[in-house]
Amino acid sequence: MTLQLVLLIAAALFAIGLYGALSQQVVVMVMMGIEVMINAVLLAGAALWFFLAPTPDGQTLLLVILAAMTVEMAMGFAVATVIHRSRNSDMTDAATELRG
Repeated sequence: MTLQLVLLIAAALFAIGLYGALSQQVVVMVMMGIEVMINAVLLAGAALWFFLAPTPDGQTLLLVILAAMTVEMAMGFAVATVIHRSRNSDMTDAATELRG
């Protein structure tokens, strides 16, 4: 597997995530698209560090970023759940005003 192939896969994942984030109106689906885009960036970063400088420093940084992304997505899903429970709607239009 070459660097170009991994970067091509990451670009394809990013494009799929971008399409998913822009074409959906359901909050959870938009967040899933954003998560796929972030994973594509992490894949590209890991490939660059693996092929250009195979030291564990880059992989450690990517693991920290992945952990921060996991916490961020959990908080986002919590907000989406609160919006759904309070307004009985899961569309992005319902999230324009977040005052209860």
